[in-house]
Order: sequence, then C-alpha cells, then structure tokens
Amino acid sequence: MSESHARLATDSEALLGHHFDDLAQQHEANRLGMWIFLATEIMFFGAVFVAYTVYRFNYPDAFAAGSRLLDVVLGTINTGVLLLSSLTMALAVYSAEIGRRKLLVAFLLITMLLGLTFLGIKGLEYYHKYQEQLIPLAGLPFAYEGAAPEQVALFLSLYLTMTGIHALHLLIGVGALAVFIFLAWRGHFTRGDYVPVELLGLYWHFVDIVWVFLFPLLYLVDRT
Repeated sequence: MSESHARLATDSEALLGHHFDDLAQQHEANRLGMWIFLATEIMFFGAVFVAYTVYRFNYPDAFAAGSRLLDVVLGTINTGVLLLSSLTMALAVYSAEIGRRKLLVAFLLITMLLGLTFLGIKGLEYYHKYQEQLIPLAGLPFAYEGAAPEQVALFLSLYLTMTGIHALHLLIGVGALAVFIFLAWRGHFTRGDYVPVELLGLYWHFVDIVWVFLFPLLYLVDRT
C-alpha cells in the first residue's frame, strides 16, 4: 500500500465513529439527522406562515397597506444577496469535496460576509421603521395615520416576528461559518470528510429558501 493510501486509511479510521461500520454509513446517518432537523424547522416556520395566512385573509386591505410601508428596494437587494450566498455556499461544498482548502476557506468567507451584509441591511430596515414610529412594540411610539391602524400594526408585528426569526437563524449560520472557516484553514475538511460542510450548506440553503418565501409574502402583497 502506498504512503498516501495508508494515510487516507488512517484518517478514515480516525473520523469513523465507533458505532458505525464505515464512513459511508456515518455520512448517511449525519445527512438523515440534518434532514430531520430541517423538517422540524419547516414545522416551526410553518406555524408562523399559517398565522400570517389567516390574518392576511381576514384583513387583506390592511396587510396591503402595511406591505407598502416596507422598503421593497432593500428587500430586493437582500434577496439578491442571499441568492448569491447560496451560490458561494454550493461552491464551498464543492471545494471541500475536491479537497481545495484555500478555495473552501475563500468561499466560506464570502458566504459569511454576504450573510453579514444581509443582516446589516435588515438592521437598517428596522432602524428606518423605528425612526418612522412603525414598530408596534410595547414601550415604543406607534404612529400610523391611515385606515385600520390596529390591523396594520398586526401586519408589522408579523413582519418583525417572521424576519426576526429568520435573521436569528441566519446569525446562527454566520456563527457556524466562522467556526468552519477556522477548521477549514486548519485543514480539517481536506481528508475525504467534507460532509460537515455539506450539512452546513443544507442549513444555509434552507434559511435562504425561507427568505424566498418571506420576501413576496411581506414585501409584494400589493404593489400594483
């Protein structure tokens, strides 16, 4: 056996958990665990989406008015930012799969920076709403002079809740990316075990997909 093959076999043994027969079985178990986790996340977000749908059906005019209060330009930019981050995340997974450490680090870093850009723009949106007194939270002034202010406040509350939960998930993803960048730089994912990067990619794509649904539901209710 050549030295490189011997080293690969040793690395595989080090990565293999004692309760698995081989790395392939371990990788499939890891993937299954991530998909189960994402299924629970779908149920979590699904409950919020159902609440939004019920109230939007009951108050269509107020929700349309509330949607027009949002900054569709910033929302569109953020959508582009996240879609681009999905591409760089996919390239990071591919780089890990082929063992290109520097490319992996670069694409993970770009993905993290895009995630931080999204969070920065979202924070700017929240700040604008605060300045306009359109944050319907206890202790903060709320000033909407149009029709059905209570229903518009309900829409804005759902907007803050849904985008806030999404932003929290994205922040967790950014934190995970920072850890993975450090590990990748140390060469942790260049010895045949790229599945952790793949699993992080699944999580990141899930968060991006959630935003793809949030954007039209919140920003494009009535733009005619």
